[in-house]
Amino acid sequence: MSTGPERRADGVLFDKDGTLFDFNATWVAWVEALIGHWGGGDMALRAALADAVGFDLAARAFRPESVAIAGTPEQTAQALVPVLGLPVSDVVARLNAEAARAPMAEAVPLTALLGALKARGLRLGVATNDAEAPARAHLAAAGVEQMFDFIAGYDSGHGGKPAPGMCLAFAEAAGLVPARVVMVGDSTHDLIAGRAAGMQVVAVLSGPAGAADLAPLADVVLPDIGHLPGWLDAG
Repeated sequence: MSTGPERRADGVLFDKDGTLFDFNATWVAWVEALIGHWGGGDMALRAALADAVGFDLAARAFRPESVAIAGTPEQTAQALVPVLGLPVSDVVARLNAEAARAPMAEAVPLTALLGALKARGLRLGVATNDAEAPARAHLAAAGVEQMFDFIAGYDSGHGGKPAPGMCLAFAEAAGLVPARVVMVGDSTHDLIAGRAAGMQVVAVLSGPAGAADLAPLADVVLPDIGHLPGWLDAG
C-alpha cells in the first residue's frame, strides 16, 4: 500500500459513540427511555438510576464524569448494581439489549464519508467500549457495517480503552504500521489508547467533551468526522 506524501495515513480507526454517531442526539433520548422503563412510576428510583449513570434529569444531559460516556457496559452495570440489586451479568445483558435498540443519529452521512475514505485506499475499523454485538447492530442499521475491515468492542478479546489493545489489533489485522493509522475519537480514552499504540490521534467535538479537554492529547481537534478527509489529504 502506498505511503506517499499525498496523505497522512493508510488506515483510520474510529470510536463509535460520539464519533461515528452524535452522542447527545443518540444517548440522551436512550437513557431517558431506559430510566423511564426501569424506574416506572417510582420517581425516587428514577432519580437513583439517573444519578448512578451520571445523568442530570433536569438538564437532560450527561455529567462530564458519567461512566456512560466512555466506560464499558460492565462499568456502567457496576454503577447500577447498588440501585437495581441485580448481579452485574444480568445488568450487562439488559444494557446490551437496550443499547442494541438505541436509535442512532449519524454524526455526518456515514455512507458517503466512509465511501470517500475507502476510495482513497484506506483501511477502516471501529474500536468501541460498547459491546461488539450492539456495535455491529448500530453499524448495520446505518448500512455501513460491511464498510469496515475490523470491528471490536470491549468484549472482543482485546480489552477496552484507554488500553491500546483494540488499536494494536486493528493495525495487525489490517497489516499496517501503527504510525500510519489514525485513531479518531471524542473522548480522552480514545486519544490515550491511540497514542499508546503509536498512532496518530484526532479528536472530534461530536461527543460530550470539549476542545479544552481533548486538545492536549490530540494531533488536531476537528468539529466532526466530516472534516477528516481534508485533514488526511493535507498531509
